[in-house]
Amino acid sequence: MKSDKVENTSLPTHIAFIMDGNGRWASKRLLPRKLGHKEGVKTMRKIISECVKSGIKVISLFAFSTENRNRPKDEVAALMQLIRDNIYDMLKELIDEGVKVVFMGDLSYFDDDIRKSLDRVISESADGKKAIVNIGLNYGSRDEIVRAVNECVRAGKEVDANEFASRLYTGGLPDPDLIVRTSGEYRLSNFMLYQAAYSEMVVTDTLWPDFDEEELHSVLAVYAKRSRRFGKV
Repeated sequence: MKSDKVENTSLPTHIAFIMDGNGRWASKRLLPRKLGHKEGVKTMRKIISECVKSGIKVISLFAFSTENRNRPKDEVAALMQLIRDNIYDMLKELIDEGVKVVFMGDLSYFDDDIRKSLDRVISESADGKKAIVNIGLNYGSRDEIVRAVNECVRAGKEVDANEFASRLYTGGLPDPDLIVRTSGEYRLSNFMLYQAAYSEMVVTDTLWPDFDEEELHSVLAVYAKRSRRFGKV
């Protein structure tokens, strides 16, 4: 379905993607699942770029969840190698264009060489003002909430909603206005449970490797027609 590009005034400030369907994309083509993840990385890069070009200020992507660690060992190893081989090169052009990159999740899970690449991305992009790309790696929202609660307990004082939100991995970022899930699954899958309280959602049957710029703009057109009342009339 073709759609005209949405005016900047109707764009979400923060769009988040649950990038689902890489494995199924590969299986449909009788290919190893790791090749689906490799195609998913290509899609991730082009969709980030199109979001930035369109004027969206914060782009969040669910790349590797705490639950993904329980997949077969060879698939997890392939995912780690994809991160190792691609994370810096994939983001370098965006960094050069003034995009800031942050990560949400427990990065201590990753090997030293991967953490060094993540630190390099964070350091080199720290002054970026054009947009923020927030990538979930070893991220799970329930773990994030428990971590924030424990930080509040250690602080030894009662906190309000703003203080609690500041202790989440996304502290300082606006909540997502729009969450997009590919592959036709109607669930959040432990993604931004606290932050998504008033997020609009769009689910598309398209598998993530097939999600393209045209479909992104179709999704943004759907969002532009939504009436966001935040519990009011």
